[in-house]
Amino acid sequence: MTTQSRLIILGLLSTTVVMALIGVFAVNKIQKNLDTVYKNFGQIISKTLAIESVEITKDIPELSKYDTLRTHSLSILGSNDDIAYIEFKDNNSNVIYSSKEDYSSRAKMSKIDVSSPMILKNEDSSSTVVGSVVVGLSASIIASITNMTTTSLIIIFTLTWGLVVLVMLAHAILSTKELRLLQDGVKKISSGTFGIKIESNGISKEAQQLFESFNDMSTRLHQYEEQNVEQLTLEKDKLEAVLAYIANGVVVCDNHDNVILINEHAQKLLDAKSSDILNTKIQQYCDTCGEMCFKEKIEQFKDTPLDVMEQKPLAFNIEVSQRIIKSVISPMFTVNKEYVGYIIVLIDITKETEMDNLRSNFISNVSHELRTPITVLRSYIDTLYNYGNDFDFNTQKEFIGVMNQEIIRLNRMVNDILDFSRYESQNIKLEKTRQSIMPVIEDVVDEMKIIAAEHNLTFSIMKEPDLPEVPFNKDSIRRVLTNIVSNAIKYSPDNKRIRIKAEMARIGDFIEISVEDQGQGIAEEYQKKIFDRFFRIENDTHSIKGTGLGLHLVKISVEKHHGGQVFVHSKLGEGSTFGFRLPINPVDNDGPDENNNDNMNKPENMIESEIEPNFEDNSAFNNQSNKEISNGWEISFEKR
Repeated sequence: MTTQSRLIILGLLSTTVVMALIGVFAVNKIQKNLDTVYKNFGQIISKTLAIESVEITKDIPELSKYDTLRTHSLSILGSNDDIAYIEFKDNNSNVIYSSKEDYSSRAKMSKIDVSSPMILKNEDSSSTVVGSVVVGLSASIIASITNMTTTSLIIIFTLTWGLVVLVMLAHAILSTKELRLLQDGVKKISSGTFGIKIESNGISKEAQQLFESFNDMSTRLHQYEEQNVEQLTLEKDKLEAVLAYIANGVVVCDNHDNVILINEHAQKLLDAKSSDILNTKIQQYCDTCGEMCFKEKIEQFKDTPLDVMEQKPLAFNIEVSQRIIKSVISPMFTVNKEYVGYIIVLIDITKETEMDNLRSNFISNVSHELRTPITVLRSYIDTLYNYGNDFDFNTQKEFIGVMNQEIIRLNRMVNDILDFSRYESQNIKLEKTRQSIMPVIEDVVDEMKIIAAEHNLTFSIMKEPDLPEVPFNKDSIRRVLTNIVSNAIKYSPDNKRIRIKAEMARIGDFIEISVEDQGQGIAEEYQKKIFDRFFRIENDTHSIKGTGLGLHLVKISVEKHHGGQVFVHSKLGEGSTFGFRLPINPVDNDGPDENNNDNMNKPENMIESEIEPNFEDNSAFNNQSNKEISNGWEISFEKR
């Protein structure tokens, strides 16, 4: 029940009580007045009877007085119903006549008894009391008047009370209507609908003033809203722009764990659309493994005091779509330091994690690879030192040859590590000289022929005529060729051949150097990763140990420091071709050329010449260099 209803009911009750009290007071007052008047009326009647009785009985005998008084009394009782009885008494209070003898039942209706003396005036003007008259009145007139008065008052009270109720109800209805109009307006204002106006026709002056004040307030709020919407929209757009272009993902949740904001980068990291994750519980999000990766951490965040979380946000890693994502949860407060939710910052650390794993693997691989040649060298040197005099010349030479190979291997690994550190530096700039590539190729072949001879491998060098000179760093390109040729020797079966070609590239202004082997080849899925750092193929075909840096150094040296291109073509069971292209007129830039093209087209007039090894003995190699011209191509071959 509303306060207004309570007031109306209280007003009705109060009015009813007041009017009832007034009615009772009026009835009592009228009753008292009627009693007084009625007693006076009875007194008059009794006095009149007393006078009449004296006059009619003064000259008659005593015996006749009874009949006379009886006759007179009966005539009066017959003409007046309000008189219950009449009784005459002498001076000694003896009853001369009483109508109770004739009308006993009527006498019982007497309510008021009035007595008056009977006075006889003498001739000398003196007065003598000869008796008294007692009149009993039934008060029927008073009862009638009282009933009529009470009925009239009740009717008047009812009519008055009904009018009061109608007036109060009408006032309440009108007031409620005004309040309802005002309430509807307030609801619209509270819902954000500013600028509405309430019609003030037909209402009270006080309410009209209130409605006018409300309409003025609504107009001012509408104007204020229009002024601030643009500012708020601008600030909102700024915030969304900052979140959209921030480098990290951001997810904003309220204090009920509902996602209320997520930027585009976070959607990419979580592999989820904004429509799928907005207004949902962040704990319901599942990672790649189908686990609710945020649930446990959110519970831990809530169980930790906010001041602790504010000083040291909760950080953990999740995995989504093969990405490692670092998540940092921080509480979110208003300007008044009221807690309103939390922010989850998502950072893609996939590369950093991979680098950490690569570093760990690199350290492990390098430690293992360095241990092997060092162990071999130590064993052979210790054997020669302690038992060298017991070995013949050929055995000693064999031991020295093994130690030499291990030293070469150790030197290569150390050089790879040093070159990796040097070439990866952002400030390194190699000095280049315009020169022919052929002397470098021949030097590398001369260096590698001893290793190739161990496996009875054949080299063929094919050079396109009139190759232009190109600017390059001789030491760097020599290392490039050494790595590629060394890999061809490692992975080539015995008694096969290795082709080295130098020609003009078919696309772009480049010269192209390629090294082709007849090994088992490389699967297509590995070819895109073969130049990555620390990448190695470990299987039944490729099981030769190494640091995994050689081909990565080839890529860095050619692309980053010479603006060239590296490529690989391979099929399983058919061998591999590794090569690189150097620009003839490079742009003065040590960065890689973006127009990398790995397409190779073989020239139609290229003829290969097989070079068979010629061993005179196991202890010495006699080398001769011969050159021929065939179909416009210069073919050089090495005899061993």
